[in-house]
Amino acid sequence: MVELRREPILMECAGWDAYRLLDSGAGRKYETFGPYAFIRPEPQALWQPRLPQWPAAGEFIPGSDEDGGGRWVLKQELPEMGWELGWKAVRFSAQPTPFRHLQFFPDMAPVWDWMGEQLVGRTDAQTMNLFGYTGLGSLSLSEFGPVTHVDASKKSVAQARANAVLSGMEDRAIRWLVDDAAKFTAREVRREKRYDGIILDPPKFGRGPKNETWRLEEGLPALIGDCARLLDAGSRFLFLTVYAVRMSSIAIAGLLHEALRELPGIIEHGDLTVREDGEAGRLLPTAIFARWSNPR
Repeated sequence: MVELRREPILMECAGWDAYRLLDSGAGRKYETFGPYAFIRPEPQALWQPRLPQWPAAGEFIPGSDEDGGGRWVLKQELPEMGWELGWKAVRFSAQPTPFRHLQFFPDMAPVWDWMGEQLVGRTDAQTMNLFGYTGLGSLSLSEFGPVTHVDASKKSVAQARANAVLSGMEDRAIRWLVDDAAKFTAREVRREKRYDGIILDPPKFGRGPKNETWRLEEGLPALIGDCARLLDAGSRFLFLTVYAVRMSSIAIAGLLHEALRELPGIIEHGDLTVREDGEAGRLLPTAIFARWSNPR
């Protein structure tokens, strides 16, 4: 029987050459993405900034409603096709998008490390990345065996494939699928497929390639139930992240506990965080997570 650990934990992104959190406060954050600095909204930065000025290449100005929207105000010219960054052996392109991010989520770096730790020594692990976006998680998993990458956005999957080429990983065993994550997972259950690990990063709201509607609170329980059916006592992990919702990590941990109750292993939960540069090293929370691991 799986064990649910009730005490929350932190997963901390300390930054690296491609990404640094320089400062935060007053509802914003100040970051570098390689050679360029940007300012983005961050409601959880309730404190005051440490630095007196934030010189930046651009700033994202949010819309008037809490569900998104807004625009970039760029203060210097940026490469039209983006610029190349890296995380370990993975190379990828970064540039501002209409959704306020820059084509990758740096707070996921400790998650990529954690997944690798669960698969150390494996070269045949079958893993799946749902809502895989531009593929950094899939490329990091491909070191350990075949990966199934699923995202509803044709543009995101195309960028993921381009990142594979940048990384010199275009020949690795990755299936790049433009599909609705929930429908694809249900089909995998009917096919009686089995995976060693699954990562999923569902949005609060989204649409599939055939205009299917996704709402997190409505769709997540069934999706987690299907993911559980794709795992067994020999599988190694499931990692779930949730952004921008009024929900606790213990709630999604409870969902995993219900779905995975017959399996061995442990369920943990907590916050993803990014640590600021400097002596203070303040931690900025970015998302909640729940994870199942089966150390054997």
